[in-house]
Amino acid sequence: MTEKEDKDVTERRFYKAEQEAGFAEKQADTIQTGHPAYQLAFRDTDFLLRDELRPVRFQLELLKPEMLLEEANIGSTLVMYGSARIPSPEKADAVLAAAATDEQKVVAERLAAKAKYYDEARKLARLASQCAIVEKGMRQFVVCSGGGPSIMEAANRGAAEVGAESLGLNIVLPHEQAPNRFVTPRLSFQFHYFALRKMHFLLRARAVAVFPGGFGTFDEFFELLTLIQTGKMKPIPILLYGREFWERVVNFEALAEEGVINAKDLELFRWCETAEEGWSHVSDFYGLDCG
Repeated sequence: MTEKEDKDVTERRFYKAEQEAGFAEKQADTIQTGHPAYQLAFRDTDFLLRDELRPVRFQLELLKPEMLLEEANIGSTLVMYGSARIPSPEKADAVLAAAATDEQKVVAERLAAKAKYYDEARKLARLASQCAIVEKGMRQFVVCSGGGPSIMEAANRGAAEVGAESLGLNIVLPHEQAPNRFVTPRLSFQFHYFALRKMHFLLRARAVAVFPGGFGTFDEFFELLTLIQTGKMKPIPILLYGREFWERVVNFEALAEEGVINAKDLELFRWCETAEEGWSHVSDFYGLDCG
């Protein structure tokens, strides 16, 4: 501090953590300062990775995206869930050609037939991004995906095509996984905990589009339904794409008939097939006028 700053009543009296870390780096190299025990706790990665520090890591994983999204003026999001395996239309033929056995060919044909949902996710992202709604200085309905390939890529791609930023919430997995190239770099996040990732999906969500998918999509979709069904979360538009797929893999009507959900719970989501249909429902729900 300069002498003038010392006398400034508004000037902070403690050094920032970054400055303190710089002081520590300049310390003499001794047997004590070289031992891990002497490291500043927030600079000690081995310490932060201990099992006992899990609560701290939870807090960090909650705070980092929240702070950066606030700084980026992200007020709300349009979240898009879906498979990491459905090919884009331009890659559908390659998926079919790679099938070697009859069984693989049947699966490949089913995946290729779903390529249309890649296009619809891409179009939906474009529609929301072109609307470019800003309220109270914050950007609304910013596209958010899981950051990976397929349907997730389509979401980020659609936003990028109209010059809009979009989020990608990636998860660390044992096999290689990287953000798709359409995610905005400053809005690309990586999570260790599925629970915290799912929380960030919904903290700012004002609408969710769910496309055909596997276990991950089921997990995200049914948790969302449960939160709204139980009153833990206020209702938002849930756009469920691919009625033929979903009614083949989940018998929603049977759940109501068996009494384990109410028939009215089937109204929590809206069946959709096209991007226009989905965005129209969101617009009607919130009374949006995108010109």
